[in-house]
Amino acid sequence: MNPRIPFVAAPLLVLAYGVIRIFDGLDGSRGPGLAWTSGHLAFIAALAFFVPVFLQMRRLAGRNTLSTVSASVGILGVLAVGTQFAIDIAVGFMSADHAGMSVYFDQIKSVPGVPFLVYDGGPFLFYLAQLALVVQLAAARRVKVWTPFLVLLDLLLPFLDKDFIPLGAVCLLVSFVPLAGRVARPARPAHALG
Repeated sequence: MNPRIPFVAAPLLVLAYGVIRIFDGLDGSRGPGLAWTSGHLAFIAALAFFVPVFLQMRRLAGRNTLSTVSASVGILGVLAVGTQFAIDIAVGFMSADHAGMSVYFDQIKSVPGVPFLVYDGGPFLFYLAQLALVVQLAAARRVKVWTPFLVLLDLLLPFLDKDFIPLGAVCLLVSFVPLAGRVARPARPAHALG
């Protein structure tokens, strides 16, 4: 896979999730159903692309201790958010309506440790790592000084209103496109050049 693809695919899939989420809520509730499942699958696909994004950002930041810790924290965050979204999909499949989903979510969140690891604490690692890595890249002058502000805006907008997720995803895309340009294609083997 071209190493530039994840830098574009991840924000576009987050954008898709945000748009689908808005459409899912037009009837007054979100889930269960096709929109719920497809939106969540889009976000899980985005998470899969964030793993190589974190690894490439680590490489661009110099593979030092700070960038290694940041990328590792980000991957732990990917696992936490991915678990949350997998639970959401499973609950959607098991429920006949939104009220039924609430019952399952209450049961899941009553399991000790799950609220912190999967909903309240673990996912923040994913977002903090994005910001930490891009700040490191800005400090090393690998990205423009405004790039961390766009990533921060992407992270803050959903806290104002989750319907701002698509706008945040656009901010993330604008900040990631220059990074994609910095990622060099791997060298082709000599026998492939002929």
